[in-house]
Amino acid sequence: MSKINMFGLRRVVGVGAITAVAALGLASMGAGNAAAGPLPSGSKVTQGVDGTVVKISRTGEAAYPVPSLANNGAGRAAEVSGLVTVTAGGASGTLTTGYIVGCQVDITGLEGGLNASIDSSLSLGLDGSLSFPLAPGEAAFVPLGTKTFEGGVASVQYKRQGIEVQQCGGYAQARAFTTVQTEGNYVIKSTLYGAPFSLN
Repeated sequence: MSKINMFGLRRVVGVGAITAVAALGLASMGAGNAAAGPLPSGSKVTQGVDGTVVKISRTGEAAYPVPSLANNGAGRAAEVSGLVTVTAGGASGTLTTGYIVGCQVDITGLEGGLNASIDSSLSLGLDGSLSFPLAPGEAAFVPLGTKTFEGGVASVQYKRQGIEVQQCGGYAQARAFTTVQTEGNYVIKSTLYGAPFSLN
């Protein structure tokens, strides 16, 4: 596995089905459902009606607070890391991973039903951090990477990805999500969620 330095941040580039996400960033974190630092690993197994078994695993996840570049009191920023792997019994499909972020919203039980996406509002700073606006009471998906795979195996790895929330100005939470959807006559769609952590 090779490592490339760009704008002072490290990008980890994998081989084969391993995809690394460019450096991105999230908020200054205090005590929450999970404290800043290493977060629990997790996995989920889903079996389709045709017998295909899809397993999603997340390991090495961590979140660390960093100062907001805006320095205006309303920004929240952190660096997140993790490795997501899927095995799908030889099937083809798509893996998408990222974070659900909420501003003054409890996202502990927030799984299905969140349709908001902020892709169009994302901006990439010169330091590689990902910055976006989020008003109080709002929550949205923040995608870090998508991988189309064949042969039933894929992985996305991100290292010290910066995420910066602007215009929140209050309590904020985030939690990882990874969604896998297979192709074919018997489609399986499965999502693994991570432990929530604070960004205040």
